[in-house]
Amino acid sequence: MLQHHFIKSAKKNPEKIAFIDRSTKRDISYGQALLASLILARRFRKLERGRIGIMMPTSSGGALAITGALMGRRTPVLINYSTGAEKNCRYAQQQCDFKTIITTRLLLEKTGCPEFPEMIFIEDIMNGLSKYEKAVAFLKSKCPEKLLFYLSGRHNLDLPAVILFTSGSEKDPKVVQLTQRNLLSNIESFSDMMEIADMDNVLAILPYFHVFGLTINLWTPLYHGMTSITYANPLEFKTITKIIKETQPEMLIGTPLFLEGYLNQSEPGDFDSIELTVSGADKCPEPLRAAYREKHNIDIIEGYGTTETSPVISANPRGANKPGSIGIPIPGTEVKIQNYDTGEDCPTGETGKIVVKGDGVMQGYLNDVEETSMRIKSGWYDTGDLGYLDEDGYLWHKGRLKRFVKIGGEMVSLVTVEETLNALTPAEVECCAVELPDARRGSKIVAVTSSEVDSQEVTKKLAKDLPNLALPKMYVTVSEFPRMGNGKTDFRTLTDLVRAQQPDN
Repeated sequence: MLQHHFIKSAKKNPEKIAFIDRSTKRDISYGQALLASLILARRFRKLERGRIGIMMPTSSGGALAITGALMGRRTPVLINYSTGAEKNCRYAQQQCDFKTIITTRLLLEKTGCPEFPEMIFIEDIMNGLSKYEKAVAFLKSKCPEKLLFYLSGRHNLDLPAVILFTSGSEKDPKVVQLTQRNLLSNIESFSDMMEIADMDNVLAILPYFHVFGLTINLWTPLYHGMTSITYANPLEFKTITKIIKETQPEMLIGTPLFLEGYLNQSEPGDFDSIELTVSGADKCPEPLRAAYREKHNIDIIEGYGTTETSPVISANPRGANKPGSIGIPIPGTEVKIQNYDTGEDCPTGETGKIVVKGDGVMQGYLNDVEETSMRIKSGWYDTGDLGYLDEDGYLWHKGRLKRFVKIGGEMVSLVTVEETLNALTPAEVECCAVELPDARRGSKIVAVTSSEVDSQEVTKKLAKDLPNLALPKMYVTVSEFPRMGNGKTDFRTLTDLVRAQQPDN
């Protein structure tokens, strides 16, 4: 059980720092973290039955709210505050049947979210503790390990460990319930492949409401008894680069957008402590890899995963990195490629749907049998992504099936259009391709750029690398692309912005 591993780490080394919280300027030891989790567990049991909402930033407080929920035998429902806090709170309550939301006033202020009657503020809990509560928690913290295991929940790997929501970048978020087995298998397999068990600290800046941040930035360090160096906003590139220089983390996990921001704010020598840099959640561009090698002598290791797989599916082994690929399946996970028309297995090198099987795969979407049956068949989860396996067993990602457009009977990859656009435009110009309806062809491709470009000149250059069907039929400028909490482009909102600029609107 996740909480049992946390208890083991705390009992083994109570004086070790569990969280260096650079948002609040506080260090929390494992002993203090255990004490706080026990206090919160007792409180949470009185507030809600079954599930409890948590809307907290990446911080010691956010981490302790999650551990406290599990130790109180409540399933934490983690709410994404980056794409509309108020809307997502109501959506989560409706979909998951709970009322209480643990949050902070500062977060509401920063997100512009109104206060709900059902909200409980973690600062009020910690400031209003009675001497009795503190004494009870202190006595419990001194109990033997096995008794603490019993008090924090029986050993059952099929119990839910968390409820998360898919990004919603293409349609309404789906509700993903992951079990103890799902998360633990992923932690153990990822740790084994990345050889991180002997590392001492990790920079934890990814949001906990995304599975990448939850598994790798929260539970993996607690499992191994590592120190998490937390900061609430991964987009504050200059601040985080300073934190890396000052705190000397050994492991840096991020998305390409975040890693590029830290690179641009850094100087040679700033990242000397980092032994492992892993990129996920989006395709890692080759120029970013080259820049890290040149400036910091760091090889970025790319991985791949989904919310539904807890998340890691594959990663490049540290000693056998094949840049451009998304690696080999982690131990205990099987991957195969299926033809997206026939469902037959594809031969080596042929692109098809990526399907996955293993202990990390969720049991299904919460209260959605229809969607579950469409995505999981005979234990195999259909990721909705396209890719192929090479002769060495490495997986290569070719884009999401939903990011392919059928024009004139041909399948056109929006990702390929984007990559070609990016190669032909200045580095500071961000490019994206979206699909809009077209009365004659069914669909048309629109090029979206963050700065104006000479559309005729760009199209002329694109025509040398892309077929006529894949050429954008119009160009739209959106100065700032909308983002999901993990830094990925919010394609749904971006498409709406482009549609609003159409002449008919």
